[in-house]
This record gives sequence, C-alpha cells and structure tokens, in this order.
Amino acid sequence: MRCAIVITFLISALLNSARAAGSADRIDFNRDVRPILSNACLRCHGPDPAERQGGGADGLRLDDEAGAVADLGGYAAIVPGRPADSELIRRVTSDDADLLMPPQASGLKLGEHEIALLKAWIEQGAPFARHWSYVAPARPAVPEVQNKDWPRNAVDRFILARLEREGLSPAAEADRSLLIRRVTLDVIGLPPTIEEVDAFVADQRPDAYERLVDRLLADDAYGEHWARMWLDLARYADSAGYADDPPRTIWAYRDYVIRSFNENKPFDQFTIEQMAGDLLPDPTETQLIATAFHRNTLTNNEGGTNDEEFRNVAVVDRVNTTMAVWMGTTMMCAQCHTHKYDPLSQDEYFQLFALLNQTEDADRGDEKPLLTLWSRAQEQQKADWQAEIERLEQALSTSALESKPDQAGSERSGAEQASAEAPQPIADLTTARARLDKLKKQLAEMKPHTTVPIMRELPAEGRRKTNVQHRGNFLDLGPEVEPGVPAAFHPLPPGAVADRLGLARWLVDDHNPLTARVVVNRYWEELFGVGIVRTSEEFGSQGDLPTHPELLDWLATELMQQKWDLKYLIKLLVTSAAYRQSSRVTPDLLERDPDNVLLARGPRFRLSSEVIRDQALAASGLLSRKMFGPSVKPPQPSLGLSAAFGSGIDWKTSEGEDRYRRGLYTNWRRSNPYPSMAAFDAPNREVCTLRRDRTNTPLQALVTLNDPVHVEAAQSLARRMAAAEGTIGDKLAHGFRRCVARPPRDAERARLEQLFETARQHFAQAPDRAAQFATDPLGPLADGADAIELAAWTLVGNVLLNLDEMLMKE
Repeated sequence: MRCAIVITFLISALLNSARAAGSADRIDFNRDVRPILSNACLRCHGPDPAERQGGGADGLRLDDEAGAVADLGGYAAIVPGRPADSELIRRVTSDDADLLMPPQASGLKLGEHEIALLKAWIEQGAPFARHWSYVAPARPAVPEVQNKDWPRNAVDRFILARLEREGLSPAAEADRSLLIRRVTLDVIGLPPTIEEVDAFVADQRPDAYERLVDRLLADDAYGEHWARMWLDLARYADSAGYADDPPRTIWAYRDYVIRSFNENKPFDQFTIEQMAGDLLPDPTETQLIATAFHRNTLTNNEGGTNDEEFRNVAVVDRVNTTMAVWMGTTMMCAQCHTHKYDPLSQDEYFQLFALLNQTEDADRGDEKPLLTLWSRAQEQQKADWQAEIERLEQALSTSALESKPDQAGSERSGAEQASAEAPQPIADLTTARARLDKLKKQLAEMKPHTTVPIMRELPAEGRRKTNVQHRGNFLDLGPEVEPGVPAAFHPLPPGAVADRLGLARWLVDDHNPLTARVVVNRYWEELFGVGIVRTSEEFGSQGDLPTHPELLDWLATELMQQKWDLKYLIKLLVTSAAYRQSSRVTPDLLERDPDNVLLARGPRFRLSSEVIRDQALAASGLLSRKMFGPSVKPPQPSLGLSAAFGSGIDWKTSEGEDRYRRGLYTNWRRSNPYPSMAAFDAPNREVCTLRRDRTNTPLQALVTLNDPVHVEAAQSLARRMAAAEGTIGDKLAHGFRRCVARPPRDAERARLEQLFETARQHFAQAPDRAAQFATDPLGPLADGADAIELAAWTLVGNVLLNLDEMLMKE
C-alpha cells in the first residue's frame, strides 16, 4: 500500500512538473509530445503505410489526430480526456513484454517523465498541432524586459527575456580589441590589422562600432568569406568525383557566388538565379552561370558505366540538396519509401524529382551543356578581328569588281551608291587574302577564358516522363507522376508553371514556412556557434525544437520584410548586445549552459579551416588579396599516392602570389581535399554539407606546427617582428598583436622573451640548422640578416600562430 502511495505521489509530482513546464500549465504538443512520439513510436506508427503496424488493415497512425483517436474495434490508442482508457497509455505502462510499447527489441523505453507528459496531454484533451516548422512564421511582439539599458536592438530583448526567466544576467561587453577581432573574423574572415585595432579603440564616437561593421560589410573580403558557407551547401569542387575524379572547370560559379554576396544580391533573387536562371526571360550571362549550382553534382566518367543511372543519381542529389539547403528537410528518406517521421510520401518525392528531371545534362564526360566565357580583353580582340575581317571581305569584293571591267557596271555603281565611303580596291590581293585567312583561323581557334557547365531545359518534344522508382531503383518503375510539391507545405505560387522556375519561386514565396527560418538560423549558427534550431540540417520531426522560437520567427519575418537583405541580417546580429558580450564564463554557467544556447555570454568556438589558414597568412604579411579566376594549388605534402583509378594526388605548387591566396581559391579535389583544411573538418563536398563539425584532434596541432604554409607564415612573421622598432619586448608585442589583436600581458611577454633567448642560444650552437629553420620554405634572408636571430624569431612566431586564442573566435 505504501509503495502504491509513493508511486502515485511520484507520478503526480512528475505530472505537476510537466504541467509547470508549459505556459499556463498546458502541455504543448510540438514541444512536449511530438518528440516522444517521433523518437519512440512513428517508425512503426507514422506516415509510411508500408511500415505501419497495429490497429487493423491500415495500421495505427499516431502522427495525426484522425489516426490516433480512430476506433480500433471497441478501443482507441488515444481517448481524449481519459488516459486510463487510452490504449497508448496501457501499452507504454504494461508489465507484459508482449504488449509493452515500444517493443523491447527496439531498444527504446519511455521514462516516467515521458509517460507523465503523455498522460497530462491526454487529460487535457490530447490536442494535436501541425509540426511547428510547417506553419508559416507569424511576427511576434517584441517582449518587454526588466533591464531596459542592456538591449541594443530587438534581438536583445528576446534574448534578455529568456535570461530573466532563467534567473541569469548577460555578460559585460567584450574588450574593444577582442571585439574588433571577433567581428572582423566573422564578417570578412580575416584578422584586423594593428592600425585598424588602434583606430577602433581610439574612436569614441557613439556609433564607432556600427561604422566598423559597415566598413567590413563593404570590403570585398566579405563576399569571399561568406561564399565559403554557400560553397559547402552547393557541394562545389574542382573535380567530378567518383573513382577517377577527373578535373572539372567550374570556378566561374564560385566567382558568381562571391560577387553575389559582395553585391548584396537579395537572397530570393540569388535563389531564383541558381535554381532556374536559364528559365528567366532573356537570361544574362551571370544568370546562366548561376545555374551551375546544380551542375556541381558528381559525374561518373569510368568506362562501362550506365549514363542514365548516374544522370538519375544526379537528379536525386538535386532533390535532396534543394530540400536540405532551403527547407531544412531531410528528403532523401522518401526516395525509397514514404518518410517514416514527416508527412512526405514517396510519390511526392518523385513529383519534386519531375521538376528537376527536364535538363539536357546527362552524365557526359564533356559536361555539356557548357557556357563559353570570354574575358574583356578577349571580347575586344574578337571584336577587332571581326571588324578587320569584314573590312577585308568588303575590300576584296570591291577589288574583284574592279578587276572585271567587262561585267555590267551596274553592280559596282550600286555598291558605291550604298556607301559613300566604300573601301578602295586592294594594289596586293594575295596578301589581303592571306591576312583574311589568318584572321579567320585565329578567330576560330581562339580559346575561351573558361567554360562552366550550366542547366538548360529540354525542348518540349524531348521532355522526360517521371515515374516512382520502387526502392529508389531507376530500373524498377512504378506509376507515372506529374511535377509538383509536397502537400504538407504551401502550393506553388498562383500562375506558376510546374518547372524549376516555379520551384524556385515556391522556395522563396512569402507563404513558405521554412526557407526564411532556415536561412536566419544558418546565419545565427555561423555567428553564435549554435543555431536557434540546434539541428540546423533538420527542421522536421527528428530535429530539435528552437531554443528561442519567437526570436526565430521574428528574424524570419524581418528578413522577408527587408527584401531578403543578407547584409542587413548580419549587421542586425553582430550589432546586438548579445553578440558583443565577453565570452568569459564562470564554472557555474558553463555547467548550466555548456553550449551557450541561452546567450548569457559571447560566442567562443574554433575557427573554420579556411579562416585558420587565411589568418596565419594575413598575420604574417603573406596573404594575397587577388580575387577570382582559376583555383590555385598552395603547398601541400607530396605523398606519391594516386586516387583510386585516377591520377596522382600530388600537385605542382602554384607560383607567385597564387601560392598565398585565400583558402577559398584552393583547388578542391573530392578524392583528396586539401589535407591541412581537411584536418580542420573541411568536407570533401561530394554531397551538400549543411553544417561542419568542429573536432579537436592531435592532427590539427601537427598541421599548425609543421605544415609548410604555417612554417612559412612563422618565418614571415619572424621577419616582421625582427624589423619592428624597439626592444625585444616591443618586437614581441608587435607579433602578438598581429596574431590576436590585443597586447600581451606581462606574464605572456616574459615567457615569450625567455623563449626567444633560449631559442637564440640553441641556434647559436647550430648555425646551419638556424639558416634552414629561418629560410625553408620562405626563401633567402636579406643581405646582412642574422640567421640565428631570425631562427629564434621563427620559433616565437610558430608559438604565436599556435596560441589557442589564435585558433578560436573569442
């Protein structure tokens, strides 16, 4: 009896706790109940009829109200208001192993808290709701807060309202030298110079920080930095993939992305151009280049492969990528069967497939259709040659008439009347004809600046039929389907044709519940380290709920109201007080909120691989700011290896400034991504990468200590420290500030001075080793330079480039 009382008391306590978690003591279906059903029930009782079990002929469905409350023969899984009569509760609390749900074989088991939530929900009438992300965002009111002085914009009021509910206070603003480093790395992906730091620290104007942000957003480096994120999504690479992985020329698309960000192209226009630029009226060359987004798919040129099979694989990838990038939806599950967790059927998958199934590309080795691109100089040369060809042809024609006086004079007189300035006959026809032949040959043989594979729609008479593919097998076809979009979302815009252009406009339609949310969440994740929806790749039933749902919807509606202005979005986020907080953390706060989802402190996390490399080159003075053009091949270790069935993975290092260009321009081969960046979690880009992981491994330290790029950077930094004015301490401070913006503390300076002296003494005993350490691979020292001293400075530079603070955004 006492045991029963205790159990009743515990359940009651859990139930009261669960009720307290909801607003006004109410259980929220999306927040409290859907995650339980999704994780424990929907694989067997969800949208997929082929896998649905229990409950009669059609199986028991628990993801919608009609199925959950349906009469199953005198009983129902859920009886609203009556948990004791609900079969769901009987099964999840059963002592009978044959009746218990989830089945023991699944390895899943509901805890007492989860059962209490289900009971409370049923007691309250078992209200269902659409999945939160499938409902178009409504603009919430900006919340009131107690601390009126802290917020700088609406973002802060949402953050502070949550902090105040949690009994937390925001951190103080970051030190100005750290703040300029943080925002400069975030906006342009490069560190600030010492001069820029000093100017910002000295600027006492109230809007000094906003002016800094505006300057950074106007810098061409902005487009280069943010293009990296998009190229991950676009699975951009300079090779075609699969076993032989041959080179692919597609860098014009990469340059399109950079220019689009720098021009602040509205995101809806950016979307439409990439999805369907060729279907716009009178598309420009730029809009055609944009369609290479979906030509980044892999092509298989290995002998004996079936072109149609791999063309089909490419279309599958385009469906999956489109839904992942814009809708945050894992669509790939529905290729083989109706989705087990979200209301997405296999038929609907192939309706989307049909929208993308009408392009000319067909897994050909020549990458057709291709767009030929000419440089401005080439265009001028072609125009000059063409004009000369026309003059010669007309002159030769006139000379031919002069040389035949027996012909009726009417021909010549007619030509003279047509032009008062007709060319004079040619004293040397042989030379003129030779020149004409040469010009025509030069024009015909002139090679374009580059080419880029593009999308081009098939003509009406060549359109393909699309059928459901059983288990995703392109040879095992089911019924034919018409192009369309999933019913769980909004329909195509009124009057839109069911093609790629219609799909593109559907993605950025004001009624789309997901695209704006997905975009602002992605930018939040880039700046704060963790998305408002932590599963930024998954907004469906298997994804996390937003930590600040009202803020997410406010930002989504704000982006749309601001005409999809991405620079506006970035400025809004980085000028918030939340972003400007110090990242210092107390042990108590670290234990309570290790991932900083509540934003009671500033963001702090490891930089991306490209930024780590670019920052080392910039701090050392080596970085080239050359933009655009063919991908480059910076130094990498030679291993003597080959890709499977392909060519060697080693390359000849680019010469001149191409050796020092930003990581964005590095040749990206899928079978062998640039090793030093791969060590810092850069993907191979065989498929769309929605979110890079951030790992911490010994290999990363080996890269920053020993990789030729970082050694060369240390040598260059050493030469700049040695050339700086003042004492050894002053020189050390100069190098320290080049790396992390702030001056060294006294203890840091003292330890570095000791390191320098120890290293100098060591190298004095090994002058040959000192000369090598100071020059290889950077190159010879200036006349009269002290190799021993510069070797010691190189060791110091290597330490500075390996500071934890150097690799982190503080």
